[in-house]
Amino acid sequence: MLNSNALLSIVLIAISAVDATPLRREPASTLGFTHRVNARVANANIASVDRARAQAMQHTGSESMSKRAGSSSVSITNAATVYTAQVGVGSPATQYTLLIDTGSSNTWVGASTPYKRTDTSVDTGHSVSVAYGSGSFSGEEFLDTVTLSSGLVITGQSIGVASSTQGFNGVDGILGVGPTDLTVGTVSNTGAVPTVIDNLYSKGTIGTDALGVYFAPGSAGELTFGGSDSSKTTSSVNYVPLTTTSPSSFYWGIDQSITYGSSTILSTTAGIVDTGTTLILIATDAFNKYQSATGATLDSNTGLLMITSDQYANLQTLNFNIGGTTYGLTANGQIWPRSLNTDLGGNSNSIYLVVNDIGSNSGTGLDFINGYSFLQRFYSVYDTTNRQVGLATTSSTNAVSN
Repeated sequence: MLNSNALLSIVLIAISAVDATPLRREPASTLGFTHRVNARVANANIASVDRARAQAMQHTGSESMSKRAGSSSVSITNAATVYTAQVGVGSPATQYTLLIDTGSSNTWVGASTPYKRTDTSVDTGHSVSVAYGSGSFSGEEFLDTVTLSSGLVITGQSIGVASSTQGFNGVDGILGVGPTDLTVGTVSNTGAVPTVIDNLYSKGTIGTDALGVYFAPGSAGELTFGGSDSSKTTSSVNYVPLTTTSPSSFYWGIDQSITYGSSTILSTTAGIVDTGTTLILIATDAFNKYQSATGATLDSNTGLLMITSDQYANLQTLNFNIGGTTYGLTANGQIWPRSLNTDLGGNSNSIYLVVNDIGSNSGTGLDFINGYSFLQRFYSVYDTTNRQVGLATTSSTNAVSN
């Protein structure tokens, strides 16, 4: 399932400074995990895989809260971008390889390595079930000790123990770090289920119920539990409130507009920030304007827009206007890393753009996804405590690495 080249290794650090809210200072704890790009899954190109994830997320808003959360159809097993970490469960801990997902929030094990009960295992007697579109699991809920690292140990964490799974070959389950509301309806006789980040916060291990994400093009990055790492940013973190527009409001949703040069291609609307989406997806009407402005042609093999060297030289900055702050994506930031062209089934000498079609015109309530291709240029913070998303520039914002 995960036949792809490792793109980068990312380090999770427990505590750092937060620009908006002071945090308790604790010794740093780290956990290494890998980030991979599944360029082709089931003979689908990377654009169609991302688009399928987006369309599943758009479908969320048409369902009731209990039905929506209990049967989420967001693809994770076939996601274009996947993250795995070694996570310990129990005492002594059994190590499990878990997918890290910001688009779902339940943590569960047992897809490959069987769950091993220890003295810390408590069977709640509740059933748990989540569908992810291309995969699913069902089983029992347990409370157990979850060890992310020596400094990130959670006692009494709700976990699913799978008795039936589909589509999770090569991994043991999921470490869910999405919004807590996505757990509603997934566990019988239970409302929302606290995520691992929620419990780190409630138990006082971290000072804010927040997650910071740092990517650097083609090199290592980190996740920060408890806030942001100021050593990775070149500006203050600017926060904006979560959008109230459905279905973006079920995820890490924000409001933004997009301009290409001086021309507006997407008026202010709601969408999401998502590490599990590889590309930058925008509404079809905005995508058509972008394609026309750049002169790009659609490459049927990769599903990406393709431009010539002359067109690349004339690319203008793509500006994301979020909460009164403009985040500019340079010409180099708009293209897929050329060293990875062949991983997509593309030509090594071609130039491909990372902006693509979400598959529907604006007005759905989820009109864009700022995915990995955006986030590798900007630091992002997902703050449950204050219901906000933060962004900052980094040394990679204007890098010429592609």
